[in-house]
Amino acid sequence: MRVMEHIIGVDIGTSGTKAIAFSTEGKVLANAYVSYDPLPMPANHHELDPEVLLEAALKCLQDVVEVSKVSGKLLGICFSSFMHGMMAVDQQGKPLTNIITWADLRSADDASALKNSGQGRSIYEHTGTPVHPMTPLCKLLWLRKNEPDIFSRAARFISIKEYFFFRLFGKYIVDHSIASGTGLFDIHTRRWYKESLDVAGIAAEQLSQPVPTTHIERGLHKEISAWLNIDTSVPFVVGASDGCLANMGSNAIHPGDLSITIGTSGAVRMISSEPRMDKHQRTFNYILTDKIFVAGGPTNNGLNLVKWYGENFLQKPIRSGADIDWFVREASTVPAGSGKLIFLPYVQGERAPVWDARARGVFFGVQSAHKQPHFMRAIVEGINFNLYQIARSVQEMVGNADRIYASGGFMHSRVWLQMLSNLFGKPITVTSTADASTTGAALLGLQALGVDIGVRKNSSFIEVKETFEPDMAIHQRYAELYAVYSRLYASLKESFYQLNMLP
Repeated sequence: MRVMEHIIGVDIGTSGTKAIAFSTEGKVLANAYVSYDPLPMPANHHELDPEVLLEAALKCLQDVVEVSKVSGKLLGICFSSFMHGMMAVDQQGKPLTNIITWADLRSADDASALKNSGQGRSIYEHTGTPVHPMTPLCKLLWLRKNEPDIFSRAARFISIKEYFFFRLFGKYIVDHSIASGTGLFDIHTRRWYKESLDVAGIAAEQLSQPVPTTHIERGLHKEISAWLNIDTSVPFVVGASDGCLANMGSNAIHPGDLSITIGTSGAVRMISSEPRMDKHQRTFNYILTDKIFVAGGPTNNGLNLVKWYGENFLQKPIRSGADIDWFVREASTVPAGSGKLIFLPYVQGERAPVWDARARGVFFGVQSAHKQPHFMRAIVEGINFNLYQIARSVQEMVGNADRIYASGGFMHSRVWLQMLSNLFGKPITVTSTADASTTGAALLGLQALGVDIGVRKNSSFIEVKETFEPDMAIHQRYAELYAVYSRLYASLKESFYQLNMLP
């Protein structure tokens, strides 16, 4: 067997952690995945056990290292992780809380008050992150008010990746990408933003040291290196956030490229050379590298809605790619437009483009002629309409999209990809990428280590697998329905607020 140099990309997600070993030519040598569930919580709370996530990441690494070692030299390991998570730790680095994730909405009232103030606009303009319950900034507001004992005992407030690096190297560092999603970090100066810190009631010393996404750590704790069966000198690249790395891993890293991800949640993103602030505060600006920003908008509502509807209304668990494909094929037995049934997909509240944790899901236009497949298709189309609305706002800031790349679990369904192409009226390109965020981590890691794969003619990290061409007749039909969809939230916003105020 030919000895190959390789790198490992690791993605720490909200529903599971995966690790993939790639040769420098892009060949997958080994992969591993460990899933986990959120902790039982009251409504609007969403937490993960940090020890479970740490063990999952180490187990994935151990499994991949064991298989890939026979292939040659391990160049390094680079990390992707979900954004907006926060946990409190004490002076010894022991958790005082679980990881409170992006899906947690308990700080909705605090977020609403801050967003609608002049201070909220200033925070958005400096941090690039819309004020919303997803952010650690708003989580800190809630924690200070509702858990003062924990807040006062906390030595630091960190993300899961920061906790991981602390346990492996004894240092508190945070990459610029994860930091740029906190609402606490000035993306222009690359420093913690004092006004945000004052609002949260914390000092910069209670946060980690910000470092570039290409930052490298060596000197892994000996007991961890022995358990993983790797040398203590193996370089660990801190990496970036999963969303930003999904752009890199799906090849959407050129001007005019638009990336659409639909996993548990979803997002639309485009790259730019500088922050592109939106006067309506609809879009984020996160850091990928020192020279690349990612502008976009996230949605709380993706495949989680397919799972929710399948399990609660169809009594069918949606657990695999085959289950997703079944759901969409069943939905596609009715024509595009779902018989004029429109779904506003805010079941989990919403981030972009409305940034309203009080928003709710709505089936609009229900008639007696509608059957189960109409509701199923309306759900898929509602998710698509929301992404389309986000994409329009992102393009207002960055410029028109020439190419669209797709990634995420929804790619198990070719029918869904075709629906999305029909809605956008543009081709949707799917690459052969094993996993966009994990692949992006591997590519960023190679860049950090000075390995140039751009000149390698046989590189297979990213190859076009398939392109879906739009049916423009269906596109016109969707345009008519979108005109109705796009006005629904504004019409219902006050009613959502009133409903939320009821006991």
